[in-house]
Amino acid sequence: MADEFDLQGFQDDLQQQLSKSSTAFNVVYKAALSDLAALSINDLKAVLPDVADTQKYDELIAVVNDASKTNLAQAQLKDQIQKLGAVAVEIAKKVPSLAMLFA
Repeated sequence: MADEFDLQGFQDDLQQQLSKSSTAFNVVYKAALSDLAALSINDLKAVLPDVADTQKYDELIAVVNDASKTNLAQAQLKDQIQKLGAVAVEIAKKVPSLAMLFA
């Protein structure tokens, strides 16, 4: 038959596309984690006037790290950051790779 379905070829193509997608997600979120780590003390103090708010910074890092591990969609990451509250959103806006979520 000329129209036989090539299951193995399909599975190989699918695996290749999934691998590319996973790599793309990881690059975006690794950049976000790197950008978060690169924030200066002054950047953080501008957003975190209360020392107790540094927990939000730690929580934001954890959320982005989890997003990287689970290939979370950007819209879902934005929702997770918003659930952390206004302080976390303000920190995210200081990070170019996360700020685009709130533009």
